[in-house]
Amino acid sequence: MSLLPPSLSLTSTLSKTITDLRERVATTSQEAVTGRYSDLTKHLSGRIGNAMLSQQAIDSIQQDRERLTLREARLDIAQDSLSVIQESADGLSVTMLSAAGTGDAIVQENTARDARAALEQAFTAMNVRHGDRFLFAGDATSTVPMGNVDDLLADIGTLAAGAATPADFEAALETYFNDPAGGWQANIYNGLPTSSDPDGVTGTDPALTQLISGLAVMALGNPEEGVPAVSGNPEFLELAAHRTATGVTEVTKLRASRGLTQSQISRELETLGAEETVLTNAFNVLASRDQYEAASELKELETSLEASYVLTSRLANLNLLNFLR
Repeated sequence: MSLLPPSLSLTSTLSKTITDLRERVATTSQEAVTGRYSDLTKHLSGRIGNAMLSQQAIDSIQQDRERLTLREARLDIAQDSLSVIQESADGLSVTMLSAAGTGDAIVQENTARDARAALEQAFTAMNVRHGDRFLFAGDATSTVPMGNVDDLLADIGTLAAGAATPADFEAALETYFNDPAGGWQANIYNGLPTSSDPDGVTGTDPALTQLISGLAVMALGNPEEGVPAVSGNPEFLELAAHRTATGVTEVTKLRASRGLTQSQISRELETLGAEETVLTNAFNVLASRDQYEAASELKELETSLEASYVLTSRLANLNLLNFLR
């Protein structure tokens, strides 16, 4: 003969108690791990506005850091490319001037080969990318900017063959590289002359076109290139040497300008780091939970939950025989 089951009120109360204990165990367990209150609104009450403002400021700093870090990475890569371009051409103008002045065919040929190698290095360096973005392509960021060195040399050889004097040749070079309808932008450079990135360097930058034009003409100083209008004309080679020297100087200035931007970004990142430290400390004062205290409370809650389970089990199995025992 069984006794009447416990009252519905007692069963409902015990069930609610177990549900509440389980929720508190989950919350306290999270707080013991993270060291922060899970419900800041409840914990801080009227001070929640201060905490939210601090968190918004921290989030804003993180966004600024991501933006600056992206700029920094792109500038680092571009600087490496500019360094390769400058260093590969450095010293070639002096050697070519000497060869053209003395008529030393061997030095002229070797320097011309070095100029071609430097030109190829420049093209490779200007095809560098950051992720899917080509850094020297201007706003055509998905386009490989630089074409073929041989095509450029063929164009320059044609200009040289049609020039009667160094002045004519230099004028033709200026038109070729600087006129939007010239051969440089029509045949060789596949990017755009405009860049929405204030730190960007395009393939139409005067420093780069000056240097590349000088290297291209010097490369034709090798008789094996088959352009006697250049290889047999010391005046054209001297013109090329001067353009190369000027280009190296201008690329150095370009690197210095970007270097100043890099220094500024570095200082801004340091400032953001200091601000974040202060704001994070202030936020932690409001939001932090003593992990030792949370762990102790968790242990007590687990003990209470286990006791509630035991009590529930005993009530469920209560009958006359168990009662008489």
